[in-house]
Amino acid sequence: MTFNPRSAKAKGRALQNKIRDVLLEHFSEELEPDDIRSQVMGMSGEDIVLSPAARKLIPYSFECKNQEKLSIWSSLEQAESNSGDYSPVLIFKRNRSKTYVTLELEEFIKLIK
Repeated sequence: MTFNPRSAKAKGRALQNKIRDVLLEHFSEELEPDDIRSQVMGMSGEDIVLSPAARKLIPYSFECKNQEKLSIWSSLEQAESNSGDYSPVLIFKRNRSKTYVTLELEEFIKLIK
Protein backbone atom coordinates (compact mmCIF):
# COMPACT_ATOMS: atom_id res chain seq x y z
CA MET A 1 0.00 0.00 0.00
CA THR A 2 1.37 3.41 -0.94
CA PHE A 3 1.34 6.43 1.35
CA ASN A 4 -1.12 9.11 0.33
CA PRO A 5 -0.41 12.44 2.08
CA ARG A 6 -3.85 13.79 1.19
CA SER A 7 -5.70 10.92 2.90
CA ALA A 8 -3.31 11.10 5.89
CA LYS A 9 -4.12 14.79 6.31
CA ALA A 10 -7.84 14.02 5.96
CA LYS A 11 -7.58 11.43 8.76
CA GLY A 12 -5.79 13.94 10.96
CA ARG A 13 -8.32 16.66 10.19
CA ALA A 14 -11.19 14.27 10.99
CA LEU A 15 -9.74 13.54 14.44
CA GLN A 16 -9.15 17.25 15.13
CA ASN A 17 -12.74 18.02 14.13
CA LYS A 18 -14.03 15.20 16.35
CA ILE A 19 -12.11 16.56 19.36
CA ARG A 20 -13.32 20.10 18.63
CA ASP A 21 -16.93 18.87 18.43
CA VAL A 22 -16.68 16.83 21.65
CA LEU A 23 -15.22 19.78 23.55
CA LEU A 24 -17.87 22.15 22.20
CA GLU A 25 -20.61 19.69 23.12
CA HIS A 26 -19.34 19.38 26.70
CA PHE A 27 -18.94 23.13 27.12
CA SER A 28 -22.00 24.21 25.12
CA GLU A 29 -23.42 26.21 28.04
CA GLU A 30 -20.22 28.24 28.52
CA LEU A 31 -18.72 28.64 25.04
CA GLU A 32 -19.64 29.75 21.54
CA PRO A 33 -18.85 27.56 18.50
CA ASP A 34 -15.92 29.77 17.45
CA ASP A 35 -14.27 29.49 20.89
CA ILE A 36 -12.78 26.12 19.89
CA ARG A 37 -11.37 25.67 16.40
CA SER A 38 -9.46 22.97 14.58
CA GLN A 39 -6.05 24.17 13.36
CA VAL A 40 -5.54 24.27 9.59
CA MET A 41 -3.57 21.21 8.49
CA GLY A 42 0.10 21.92 7.97
CA MET A 43 0.18 24.88 10.34
CA SER A 44 2.53 24.71 13.30
CA GLY A 45 1.38 24.86 16.89
CA GLU A 46 -1.55 23.36 18.72
CA ASP A 47 -4.04 21.22 16.79
CA ILE A 48 -7.00 22.61 18.71
CA VAL A 49 -7.09 26.41 18.95
CA LEU A 50 -8.81 27.78 22.05
CA SER A 51 -10.08 31.32 22.59
CA PRO A 52 -9.22 33.05 25.88
CA ALA A 53 -12.67 32.10 27.23
CA ALA A 54 -12.14 28.45 26.29
CA ARG A 55 -8.60 28.46 27.68
CA LYS A 56 -9.94 29.43 31.13
CA LEU A 57 -12.14 26.33 31.13
CA ILE A 58 -9.75 23.98 29.31
CA PRO A 59 -6.14 24.62 30.42
CA TYR A 60 -4.64 22.08 28.03
CA SER A 61 -2.76 22.05 24.74
CA PHE A 62 -3.90 19.34 22.31
CA GLU A 63 -1.89 17.34 19.80
CA CYS A 64 -3.98 14.94 17.68
CA LYS A 65 -2.59 11.92 15.84
CA ASN A 66 -4.67 9.61 13.65
CA GLN A 67 -2.01 7.17 12.45
CA GLU A 68 -1.58 3.44 12.06
CA LYS A 69 1.97 3.55 13.38
CA LEU A 70 2.63 6.15 16.04
CA SER A 71 5.94 7.09 17.59
CA ILE A 72 4.63 7.88 21.05
CA TRP A 73 7.81 9.62 22.18
CA SER A 74 8.15 11.94 19.21
CA SER A 75 4.41 12.70 19.38
CA LEU A 76 4.70 13.58 23.08
CA GLU A 77 7.73 15.73 22.30
CA GLN A 78 5.71 17.58 19.66
CA ALA A 79 2.82 18.05 22.11
CA GLU A 80 5.20 19.39 24.75
CA SER A 81 6.98 21.76 22.36
CA ASN A 82 3.64 23.25 21.25
CA SER A 83 2.08 23.48 24.73
CA GLY A 84 3.51 26.77 25.95
CA ASP A 85 2.20 27.44 29.47
CA TYR A 86 -0.44 24.70 29.30
CA SER A 87 -0.38 20.98 30.00
CA PRO A 88 0.23 18.94 26.86
CA VAL A 89 -2.34 16.32 25.90
CA LEU A 90 -1.75 13.77 23.15
CA ILE A 91 -4.93 12.36 21.60
CA PHE A 92 -4.43 9.42 19.28
CA LYS A 93 -6.21 6.69 17.37
CA ARG A 94 -5.83 4.48 14.35
CA ASN A 95 -8.31 2.98 11.91
CA ARG A 96 -11.13 1.10 13.60
CA SER A 97 -9.85 1.83 17.11
CA LYS A 98 -11.01 3.81 20.09
CA THR A 99 -9.56 7.25 20.72
CA TYR A 100 -7.07 7.54 23.57
CA VAL A 101 -5.62 10.41 25.58
CA THR A 102 -2.14 10.67 27.07
CA LEU A 103 -1.21 13.25 29.66
CA GLU A 104 1.36 13.70 32.41
CA LEU A 105 0.80 11.62 35.54
CA GLU A 106 0.44 14.70 37.77
CA GLU A 107 -2.31 16.08 35.51
CA PHE A 108 -4.11 12.73 35.59
CA ILE A 109 -3.97 12.67 39.39
CA LYS A 110 -5.45 16.21 39.50
CA LEU A 111 -8.33 15.04 37.30
CA ILE A 112 -9.22 11.99 39.37
CA LYS A 113 -8.67 13.55 42.80
